[in-house]
Amino acid sequence: MNIRGLFKLIFLSSSLLFGNISKAQDPQFSQYYAAPLYLNPGLTGINQVGRAGINYRNQWPSLAANFETYSFYFDYNFEDYNSSAGLIINTDREGLAGLRSTNIGLIYAYQMELNYNWTVRPAVQFGYAIRDLNFDKLTFGDQYDNTGLVRPVTGETFNTGFKSRFFDFAAGGIIFNPKIWFGGAIHHINEPNQSIAGGTSLLKHKVSFHGGYKIHFEEMNPFYQARADRERSITPTFNYRYQDQFDQLDIGVYVTLEPILLGLWYRGIPIKTFEGIPNSESIIFMTGVYMGRTTIGYSFDYTISDLGRDSGGAHEISLTYAFSLNDPRKPPKEVRELKCPIPFIF
Repeated sequence: MNIRGLFKLIFLSSSLLFGNISKAQDPQFSQYYAAPLYLNPGLTGINQVGRAGINYRNQWPSLAANFETYSFYFDYNFEDYNSSAGLIINTDREGLAGLRSTNIGLIYAYQMELNYNWTVRPAVQFGYAIRDLNFDKLTFGDQYDNTGLVRPVTGETFNTGFKSRFFDFAAGGIIFNPKIWFGGAIHHINEPNQSIAGGTSLLKHKVSFHGGYKIHFEEMNPFYQARADRERSITPTFNYRYQDQFDQLDIGVYVTLEPILLGLWYRGIPIKTFEGIPNSESIIFMTGVYMGRTTIGYSFDYTISDLGRDSGGAHEISLTYAFSLNDPRKPPKEVRELKCPIPFIF
């Protein structure tokens, strides 16, 4: 790693440790539509049946300051009440300092038909979070001299049993028709205090906007012979979010060749800089496969920023399983589901 990258790594680690004087960002998933409840509470139950999923992300695996994020979600749609409920559990861990964050959220979404084509789904989320730090992994200035580490234990004292606990609220919604969707969400509405050092470190609002447009192959080529049991489509999508002074944009395309799913997109806003560093982060490659009710996806972030030369990029895996608890003897109700790139209905 070059000197510039080293200074950025030190700055990042310091920001994580001393939350009362720094600005923190939420973890992110490159496969954002494979983490629907994390992206937007309004996507809860949007497949009109039930769903369970797991997401795992390992960012910068070649560095000591790597990030690991886990997310588990479960949601179900109650068609008789035009309502959906969901549960999401997220855990994020930073390797250098052992900074851990865990939050649990309960979500309620309601579906309304605006007219023959358009449907809207507003939603709210109520959460509870715990944040702590493994002080045993930290070293301080009094442990070093000009030859390196000379003392195994610091003379600094901390309340190592302290954990930050707080309630956290979010809201979101999505509007869609059979081809187009657009959604928005705001997380940390109450801006809770997340400090683990006894001071004040407000977790700032995270606002996101996302959408897409699905184009079937037969729309692009009238001579293409479509198969009813195999989807062939191309779907441009975007996901923009900002949190305090940080913002980021993912823009790209999914190609569905059922049962195969391919994706390619870019993360960054190259016209902007942060502390003189261009905001151009990564190129993301994704592949997935549909296996009946199960969908598996893998993506790799090839980091193109200076820090990413030796970082190892980011690896991400998603697993989604769809199911229904409805009585098979009951006549099916006409529903409006949103078929994003990751299938929400089986």
